[in-house]
Amino acid sequence: MDKETIDKIPSEYKPISMWGYFGYQILFALPLIGFIFLLIFSFGGTSNKNLKNFARSYFCYLIIMLIIIAIIISTTGIGAAISSLK
Repeated sequence: MDKETIDKIPSEYKPISMWGYFGYQILFALPLIGFIFLLIFSFGGTSNKNLKNFARSYFCYLIIMLIIIAIIISTTGIGAAISSLK
């Protein structure tokens, strides 16, 4: 997009640049501060809909990864407990 077209877009729909996504992903990956910013951006701390949707998708990704890790840990723990009984 050229600069004139981007300037005509309302501020809540302004696109995020590639470096913007990269920077937000690094920010969200920080252990505690990133999670706080992720929650703030996910639940309405910004008027930019693109950033809000990116934060929500990253939050969903974290939830899915936590569920997968919990399943893996619980199945290996159960498997280790059963094998120790034999």
